[in-house]
Amino acid sequence: MNNWVTIGTAILYLGILSVIAWYAEKRKKMDRSLINNGYVYALSMAVYCTAWTYYGSVGRASTNGIEFLSIYLGPTIMCALFWPVLRKIIRISKTQRINSIADLVSTRYGKNFSIAVVVTICCVVGIIPYISLQLKAISASFDMLTNSSGSGPYSLLNDSTIYITLLLTLFIIFFGTRSVDASEKHEGLVAAIAFESVIKLVAFLAAGLVITYGIFDGIGDIFTQASVNETLRKVFVMDTESSYSSWVSMIFLSMMAIFFLPRQFQVNVVENLKENHLNKASWFFPLYLLVINIFVLPIALGGALMNPAGSVDPDMYVLSLPLSHGMEWLSLFIFIGGFSAATGMIIVETLALTTMISNNLALPILFSSSSIQDRRDGSPQTIILWVRRISIVLVLALSLLYDKLIAQQFSLVSIGLVSFAAVAQLAPAVLGGIYWKGASKNGAMAGLITGFLIWVFTLVVPSLASAGLVNDRFLNNGLFGQSWLRPYSLFGLDNFDPVSHSLFWSLLLNAAVFFITSIYSRKGLQETYQGEIFVDIFRQSAHSEGKLVWKGNASLNDLRSLLQNFLGGERADKLLNSYSTRHKIDLSNKKADPRLVSFTEKILSGVIGSASAHIMVSSVAKTEKLSIDEVINMLRESQQVIELNRELRRKSQELTKATQELTNVNRQLKEIDEVKDEFLYTVTHELRTPLTSIRALAEIVHDNPDMPVDKQQQFLGSVISETERLSHLITQVLNLERYESGRQKVHASTVNIGDLIRDVADSTSQLRQEKSLQLHIQMPDSMVLIECDKDLIRQVLYNLLSNAIKFTPPEGRIRITTRYNYDELQVWVCDSGKGIPIETRDLIFDKFFQARNQTLTKPEGSGLGLAICKRIIELHKGKIWAETSPEGGACFIFTLPSMKTFFLNG
Repeated sequence: MNNWVTIGTAILYLGILSVIAWYAEKRKKMDRSLINNGYVYALSMAVYCTAWTYYGSVGRASTNGIEFLSIYLGPTIMCALFWPVLRKIIRISKTQRINSIADLVSTRYGKNFSIAVVVTICCVVGIIPYISLQLKAISASFDMLTNSSGSGPYSLLNDSTIYITLLLTLFIIFFGTRSVDASEKHEGLVAAIAFESVIKLVAFLAAGLVITYGIFDGIGDIFTQASVNETLRKVFVMDTESSYSSWVSMIFLSMMAIFFLPRQFQVNVVENLKENHLNKASWFFPLYLLVINIFVLPIALGGALMNPAGSVDPDMYVLSLPLSHGMEWLSLFIFIGGFSAATGMIIVETLALTTMISNNLALPILFSSSSIQDRRDGSPQTIILWVRRISIVLVLALSLLYDKLIAQQFSLVSIGLVSFAAVAQLAPAVLGGIYWKGASKNGAMAGLITGFLIWVFTLVVPSLASAGLVNDRFLNNGLFGQSWLRPYSLFGLDNFDPVSHSLFWSLLLNAAVFFITSIYSRKGLQETYQGEIFVDIFRQSAHSEGKLVWKGNASLNDLRSLLQNFLGGERADKLLNSYSTRHKIDLSNKKADPRLVSFTEKILSGVIGSASAHIMVSSVAKTEKLSIDEVINMLRESQQVIELNRELRRKSQELTKATQELTNVNRQLKEIDEVKDEFLYTVTHELRTPLTSIRALAEIVHDNPDMPVDKQQQFLGSVISETERLSHLITQVLNLERYESGRQKVHASTVNIGDLIRDVADSTSQLRQEKSLQLHIQMPDSMVLIECDKDLIRQVLYNLLSNAIKFTPPEGRIRITTRYNYDELQVWVCDSGKGIPIETRDLIFDKFFQARNQTLTKPEGSGLGLAICKRIIELHKGKIWAETSPEGGACFIFTLPSMKTFFLNG
């Protein structure tokens, strides 16, 4: 096929990805997320299926049979642990604003900079070969499709891989570095990755169907031909001890990879919108893995049957078979499927590695510089973005270099397994850290370094020797001539394949060093506190915020300036004000409350990582050493204070029970008596008015039988109107009684408040048109979900908007605004009417306020609407009050607790 057709198709495909990503970002700004769905979340997880799956599994199956399935059995097994394990990691990451796996480890072990560096280096060194695998697959498939392999001398200008790498670099920079907040959801990228998961699945199934039922006569035909082929018969059995060890090691490697590969951590944890999405992912993701592997073995056997002399790389059977039968356009589609599998991995993996490099290597060094710390002009935002962009270029450049120097010597699967073995070294530090309070920074550091060095010695160095980059004599003779230090038979262990051998020794010694060192090492105060938080996250997350975890002196202005530099003035002020209001912190003091220091560091962690955030906060805060008693009090408070308070309350209630009961009964009797008198007065007063009107109008019609028909109709219409008013009043009285008696139940569901506001606004459009009123709805570029009774909140919004329409003069303005104060939603309904006097703002929510205050000008209405609104909001644990609007009219504001899933904009 023509080179330019192939290149143009690849560029067009990247253009389609860009449009999808752009559209998803646009929907995000409209509070209509495109990815807030369990199926999309599961499809984004399918970034696990890379070019290794698309091409490499076929190559592996052609020589090792069904052994390729082990790479997919591991994730399938781990899906059963999504809820207990992955959910815990997600909760920890959201509570601590963690944005990478390096940040997770660093935060767990006292926000230590050194361990973040070690994890970052392990991931970068381990994943660079994996990214190069994708570049190799793109290059090999392009060469096969265009028949350009080996045609003429090599030239950089003719290397398609370089151009594809440049295009991917631009794509990742544009959609991955639009905000300094690394914890911000990349909805555009996730949508593009989910789309790619669909494309590669459809393309691979298309290839399988055509090869199996087009080129061959079905699966039975392929298996029958393979069974009589001596060379292929071996793929149906496991006849060596090493095969069993290979199965076990690859299943374990893939189990760890689905949690600890940086790209999986990115989509599984960082990009997760709701923990409940794990429910669908736990069955839909394994189903995806099953479907995409259905035709692997038929394609592998079919390719081997068609190419008995090994003239075609087995990794390329999926593309070469249709191409050899003249199916060029199908081959182009299959190429795009493989291109999709490779680019999806490259995009997400590069983004994840870039976050780690910038937050844990580059930024801590830059922000340690006094020249950077002294700048207060917002420049850190620019610095962060450029560091991440340069990191993207660096990661892809190193991957391209590895591809040209080393990757060409190995199969796709062998390269992938090397990377899997690298990230498996994170398992003891991460799993031990979230389940064992005794895990220490020293133990995690020692274990990681031990495991990583053994991995390098047993897998990386031999690959360099095979590529001719280092002397290969030590492969047979051992390091320093010691036979027990041979990379493929370390300590004399033979009969293992290289990956199983490396995994056994590296992970065994890693875990042993981790646990032994943790047991005998002394933990710092900060890591002790973090260990308590991580292990008991489901108990701690609801109570840990605002607790004292820092002691010292800091200026409030310095903290504010620090946040403004990274987040912008408006967002920084909003976060500080909402936090101080929630925890009753006085912001008029120049000295910052210790809780504000911890809060500032936590917010910055989501932007630049915990290590960098710790450096930046330390630059403006003078820290005092916490005593062990203070730390113990902090650790025990979240676990014991609730039980202690409950016990104290119980004892106190027992001691004063009789007195309290008598006092309560007496007070209730007085209140009931007052309410009864008030209710009878107000109800009779309100009922008398329409009844009097009805009687008077009826008597007029009765006493004047000769009255003109049009007059009769006018009076009868008034009677009907007053009757409707009377019925509405009775309904409101009954509703209010139901709310106050506690018989009204809240049927909560997840509601997008933006959609609900627009729905209510549409229902009142006719009323606004009659008075030529303008309605402005202002909502942030982010989606806020609330748990509420949709019908009840709709009634509140309708009552408030109807009141605003009623009291706004013709051609006036009404404004509805939503604001987010960290963990609560505010809804403002403001008009340009005559407003509400200050002295009556606390009274207007009382029952029959208008009827009881006859000295005031009595507007139209019963006086029950706002009382009902107040009861509904209180049922939802919210607040409602009135203020003067900027236009001089009235503003009614109510608050509702928001859900934990909320998307902050950069």
